[in-house]
Amino acid sequence: MAYKPRLKQLYEEQVRNQLMERFGYKNVWQAPRLEKICVNMGVGEARGQIETLERAVAELAIILGQRPCITRAKKSIAAFQIRKGMPIGCRATLRGDRMWEFLDRLISLALPRIRDFRGLPPDSFDGRGNYSLGITDHLIFPELSYDDVEKSRGMDITIVTTAQSDEEAEALLRGLGLPLRART
Repeated sequence: MAYKPRLKQLYEEQVRNQLMERFGYKNVWQAPRLEKICVNMGVGEARGQIETLERAVAELAIILGQRPCITRAKKSIAAFQIRKGMPIGCRATLRGDRMWEFLDRLISLALPRIRDFRGLPPDSFDGRGNYSLGITDHLIFPELSYDDVEKSRGMDITIVTTAQSDEEAEALLRGLGLPLRART
């Protein structure tokens, strides 16, 4: 039998059925599901030192399990001393089993390691069923060692779903175990 990520198995056995019952779907393909996870890390200090960007790419590759691509400036900004085409960050798009494994590690290992963590804000949905969150310190991931990292960096994570509304997406992510705070 082929390997199936733990969170994907939870979705297929429990969460999808709960969503179909709650929203009255007739077909399993109508139920919202994860499509992809986009991870972005801006490295502003890379404009002078390319080694800094290479180190950030290596650290993100350890966290994600795949090598991110380098993003370049689309236009020049004199105030930030950035020229068009300069490398300024890195990004990666996770799909399939890597996506499920990353989300599982994010929910069960990384988020509980944030100091004074009280849950993620429930108002970070974009109106189309996608959820975005920012992490200020990438050292919360257990794959990285404090000794190997020269500087803590932040990253943006966007969870893209096939949900038609924020309510459906919130039900999906809560069912998968994403620690969203209660709405007030």
